[in-house]
Amino acid sequence: MTHYDLVIIGTGSGNTIVNRRFADQKVAIVERGTFGGTCLNVGCIPTKMFVHAADVAATPSVSSRYGVDEQLLDVRWTDVRDRIFGRIDPIAEGGSEYRHHNPDNANVRVYDGTGRFTGFKELTVDGKDGSTSVFSADRFVIATGSRPIVPPIPGLEEIGYHTSNTIMRLEELPRRLAIIGGGFVAAEFAHVFGSFGVEVTIVARSNELLRLEDGEIAARYTEIARDKYDVRLNHETVRVERRDDGSILLGMLNPDGADELIVDELLVAAGREPNSDLLNLAATGVDVDREGRVVVDAYQQTSVDGIYALGDVTSPLQLKHVANHEARVVKHNLLNPDDRIEADHRFVPHAVFSAPQIASVGLTEEQAQERGIPYVKAVQEYADIAYGWAMEDTTGFAKVLADPESGQIIGCHVIGPQAPSVIQPVIQAMSFGLDAYTMARGQYWIHPAMPELIENALLKLDLDPKR
Repeated sequence: MTHYDLVIIGTGSGNTIVNRRFADQKVAIVERGTFGGTCLNVGCIPTKMFVHAADVAATPSVSSRYGVDEQLLDVRWTDVRDRIFGRIDPIAEGGSEYRHHNPDNANVRVYDGTGRFTGFKELTVDGKDGSTSVFSADRFVIATGSRPIVPPIPGLEEIGYHTSNTIMRLEELPRRLAIIGGGFVAAEFAHVFGSFGVEVTIVARSNELLRLEDGEIAARYTEIARDKYDVRLNHETVRVERRDDGSILLGMLNPDGADELIVDELLVAAGREPNSDLLNLAATGVDVDREGRVVVDAYQQTSVDGIYALGDVTSPLQLKHVANHEARVVKHNLLNPDDRIEADHRFVPHAVFSAPQIASVGLTEEQAQERGIPYVKAVQEYADIAYGWAMEDTTGFAKVLADPESGQIIGCHVIGPQAPSVIQPVIQAMSFGLDAYTMARGQYWIHPAMPELIENALLKLDLDPKR
């Protein structure tokens, strides 16, 4: 049996670990899908490229408020799609080519196939070419990511539905699109297809959209979305069927009874689940939690010494910047086993590239209340800052929570234009321990730029002025 010093399972963030510092080690990399993982191929990068195109397409719908009359003449869907994947697909192919054939990887063997543990630190790979390989290793990194959840709705498997893995490669824009789900994937694709002229219906089981966001943010987004799309809350899809004319019928139940919807395409956006179940982890003794996520310690090590895990397969956060951080931690710990470092998950931000955009870091107000954490809060509307006047924004705001004694920021939530950029100074302040009073008064804030939204929110906090 072939034996390796290190095996990496998954080529998303896991692929970033092996560089020239591992040149003296015998390494194997296993990939069952496309090189680059979720983010590059079916996640963060292509979706945000679609979002930007959608932002451009949506501009004429609001331009008249500035005294500028514009029209959207056409959306050339295949041109939009091919521009995006014309850039992304070669990157994935290049990554595979580099690992397979570049002399820098003379010590690296790539296995194209699905790996599963068949013994303690023993992996069997069923190759895409029909081959079977069995090998062992001293150390493993599990970085197999996650996949879309497909709920057990009767008829779903027969009708030809889409997930985020496939919806971006449609051959043509549908006239009507139903999205099952009320989370960030649903919000982003509703913006994309809605801006391109598709009639979008969001079908959500909960009573509001983006319900994991801060309550005021979720309520505001739900209100805005209901003006843009056909939003059906408290609706559970109980059956789907393909009609004779090729359209899709959704049968739903809600508190008032039964409901039906007819569309041309169906996107299932019901969340994501870790790919841990594909690995037969019990054979090597690696523990998973009730959600199927691989259990790791502060060093990203699993319950088995020498087996590490990172990214969506272990983290409930399912964010590329988290996976990249964890990959850096794992890389250091593999190279420095006697001087390991811990992952830092204290202040992990996230964003939703919907319309409007949303960004968040730290505790929501509901979490602070549930945990009995004292706080003061302030809300600043975009409409009340100078650049907000320029944009005629009437719905966006920033919300900041801080500890009343120390002044440390414990949470920030923004809904509005460029929210992921606007929130970044807060992430920096929280990460480096800068209190709200000092942050607001100890630096210049460019006037009249959008970050004044944060400055004004900080100034509104009821904090000790002597701080």
